[in-house]
Amino acid sequence: MAEQKKVHFIIERQDSPDSAPYTEEFLLDYRPAMNVVSSLMEIQKNPVNKAGKKVSPVVWECNCLEKVCGACMMVINGKARQACAALIDQLEQPIRLAPARTFPVIRDLMIDRSVMFENLKKVQAWVAVDGSWEVKPADRQNPYTATEAYEISRCMTCGCCMEACPNVGPQSDFIGPAAIGQAHLFNLHPTGQYDKHKRVGALMQKGGSSSCGNSQNCVQACPKQIKLTTYIAQMNRDINKQALKNIFSK
Repeated sequence: MAEQKKVHFIIERQDSPDSAPYTEEFLLDYRPAMNVVSSLMEIQKNPVNKAGKKVSPVVWECNCLEKVCGACMMVINGKARQACAALIDQLEQPIRLAPARTFPVIRDLMIDRSVMFENLKKVQAWVAVDGSWEVKPADRQNPYTATEAYEISRCMTCGCCMEACPNVGPQSDFIGPAAIGQAHLFNLHPTGQYDKHKRVGALMQKGGSSSCGNSQNCVQACPKQIKLTTYIAQMNRDINKQALKNIFSK
């Protein structure tokens, strides 16, 4: 009888936000069509490490399981990506899993991505409808920018771009590529463009678009292939126009 094929994981774990990280190894029986999430589910059902010791289940986060929500983002073999879309057959073993340390670690592979949502607040990444006027059918989206807007709207706020960017982290106050892309998205919106000056103004502040080093790692890391550096450049153009307008309007 042929020996059962195994899948070897080396997982970086952390018991609490303030505790030291450590690694733990696991062996799983291989099955066709496994992905990283299904593997973590197997470990959760029977948390026994490679040495045969029963340990606490590995903690991670997931939701949609179809590369839409972004919740299962982690570093897999050194690359930030979605665990639900990471197929075991396409990964080199041993498979190394680690949390995205650009963000605070809650436990094991679960991270706190709150900073991304706070950054969306800074750039007012929404269409303001306060109830003070009658809501009517929305204005038609500009057909020349509709494709561009659709592409940016696919952002999952997963954090891959933030993890890959060398300018994001404690060494910098850079707001990150995701928020800048969303600011551009809502500036393209027929109603959202009324608050364009506010979004541009927010990105003129410290940590805004000028803190981007144009490494273009974000484009490579984005699971939705969003052309983030292109939209950062377009926002820089709008910022320069606003800066000149501010000078000559004094």
